[in-house]
Amino acid sequence: MLPTARLILLALALTSLPAVALEGDAEAPIEVAADQLDLDDQAGTAVYTGDVDIRQGSLHLTGQQVEIQRNAAGELSLAVATGERAYIEQKPSPEEPVVRGWGRTIRYHVSERRVELIDRAELHQGGDTFDGGYLEYFLDRRVVQARADAEGVEDRQRVRMTLQPEQDQ
Repeated sequence: MLPTARLILLALALTSLPAVALEGDAEAPIEVAADQLDLDDQAGTAVYTGDVDIRQGSLHLTGQQVEIQRNAAGELSLAVATGERAYIEQKPSPEEPVVRGWGRTIRYHVSERRVELIDRAELHQGGDTFDGGYLEYFLDRRVVQARADAEGVEDRQRVRMTLQPEQDQ
């Protein structure tokens, strides 16, 4: 298959296949380990610092600092992880591989199920990889948008993509 045709088919597949996180992830307890916590219950924010490790079901988020914001209903709305190599992973469904992402800043917009990877951004889906200054990943639609530039980042980081050939069954 021609490379252009394969990219078009991949783009169509990524936008047409719904993917939801493992059933039960949202109901699983949230486990947090950190060196320090600053909690402002009225503002709905919690800031964890020092080798932060957060887990909920198949979701795993790490960073040197993680700020969590809740909306007026008390639901988690945004998690922002920062550090030299902040990390996020989640398994979309039992039959799909874990999706892994890195960046100096990671913004997880919970209700939108959207992840922004900023500065030295990297995303792995199975054997496929995406790198750049800014990557945006929509978990349910499996859509990746990549840019060389990220707001607030001086270094331009070219977008690179590696796609593994489809295996014959």
